Amino acid sequence: MLQDYSQNGKGKRLGLTHAHSAHRRRKVRKNSTTNGLLLLIAIALIAIAIRPLLTPRSAQASSSSAYPFHIEPGVQMLRAPDGTSQVYGMVVVDMRSGKIWGFPTYTQSPYPIDVANTKPPISHPFELGTFAFADIDK
Repeated sequence: MLQDYSQNGKGKRLGLTHAHSAHRRRKVRKNSTTNGLLLLIAIALIAIAIRPLLTPRSAQASSSSAYPFHIEPGVQMLRAPDGTSQVYGMVVVDMRSGKIWGFPTYTQSPYPIDVANTKPPISHPFELGTFAFADIDK
């Protein structure tokens, strides 16, 4: 197995035996294999990190909303198409059909208020008009 490290007659230190030398070469080979694999992993991680910087993905808007409405900010004076009434309210556009709806609030508040009742009031819409979205492609 191992030889004694004492000095031989010629003043040289005696080294390790052949078996220990082979074990040491295997250990060096394992270390170089491990270092090579770690280097490969590091390069792959750097490539993954740099890819979005070189070729960023395009942003895509997707609407998964059950009700694709556009709610116009602010309160407007709503006029019924037949001219019978004018009230304050919110304007809402149904982006699927182009129909424009008015939701009365009766005040300049963005939601209906009824100070005489403790129940929250319900605002029922009435149609103000329609945007002909289909005509855009003509």
